[in-house]
Amino acid sequence: MQRFLIITTNCVLLVFLLIGLPAATRSQFGNMQISSAATGRLLMFCGLGIAAAANTVAALFLIKVRKQKLLCWEWAAVFVALLLAFYGFTRGYFNFEWLKHALQWLQAHL
Repeated sequence: MQRFLIITTNCVLLVFLLIGLPAATRSQFGNMQISSAATGRLLMFCGLGIAAAANTVAALFLIKVRKQKLLCWEWAAVFVALLLAFYGFTRGYFNFEWLKHALQWLQAHL
């Protein structure tokens, strides 16, 4: 039962952070975005950090069974990886120019 609760809670949190938060912080009028992108980034960073910290605290102090501890550590690693990927994307370390060029090449040759 505890395993189900851990998985369900983390999945709901993941859906909230990846789908609900961007939808809630974006407001558009026609083709113009009138909301602040910095607010969305800050909320995403905070949400991912809190989720990783909560899973770490649960694994260290709250959960006693080894399998559930490993599950919490895995979820903490998932949230930390997402946090690092989001940080890299917002800082410009990940760009998709290679994908743009590959698609343009395919379009030109097909």
